[in-house]
Amino acid sequence: MTLARRIIPCLDVAGGRVVKGVNFLDLKDAGDPVELAAKYGREGADELTFLDISASVEERNTTLDIVRRTAEQVFIPLTVGGGIRTTDDVNTLLRAGADKVSINTAAIARPQLINEIADRFGNQVLVLSVDARRAGTTSGYEVTTHGGRTGTDLDALRWIEEAISRGVGEILLNSMDADGTKEGYDLPMLEDVRAMCSVPIIASGGAGKFQDFSDALNSGADALLAASVFHFGEMSIPDVKQYLDSQGFPMRIQRK
Repeated sequence: MTLARRIIPCLDVAGGRVVKGVNFLDLKDAGDPVELAAKYGREGADELTFLDISASVEERNTTLDIVRRTAEQVFIPLTVGGGIRTTDDVNTLLRAGADKVSINTAAIARPQLINEIADRFGNQVLVLSVDARRAGTTSGYEVTTHGGRTGTDLDALRWIEEAISRGVGEILLNSMDADGTKEGYDLPMLEDVRAMCSVPIIASGGAGKFQDFSDALNSGADALLAASVFHFGEMSIPDVKQYLDSQGFPMRIQRK
């Protein structure tokens, strides 16, 4: 049985509001996270990702109140990321209603955190968020942190390989070069990661038209994350799903 492909709206939250920019810059207000979460749940999103994009920069934990209120509004898997540094942070988020957690900055600073979370909660709850950009590393891709603000000199493919061996269950691959551009997902990066990655990949960064979604699935994505096109009403989740269904991809579609 072929698993249905997943459509995942992403709520990048800063200061209690959903924001979206281009390459993480020039952020524009996109609305209330709880209201948007409820809307996407009604529209048939398969999952929802909530990223507190200023938590690591401001060295604080994820805004729990918003997570709780969001979880109360949606009945689909909710992934939460931002400011997670310990297994106790994970436990707090799971108790607040998260189904999965996404880690990035803290795992790079202390890779053993991956092992600790996977050992305590299982790898099905653990998503590694990889904000990658082109650079002079061995593979040509570098991992960045703090919402794409800081380079690490860490080779993205080697980091993904190590993280999988430590226990992550899924990779959220965000192309910093494509983020917010609406010019399509970064297909070469996606193909390179797919070639060495043994866990599901969520493609992120660059969705702008229907074909971008099918191109990413054909390049190896298991799930597709998007923000701008949904937040600003350029596309709807049902329309994207109907398009992908017409292209032969297995989708969960709400039948009326």
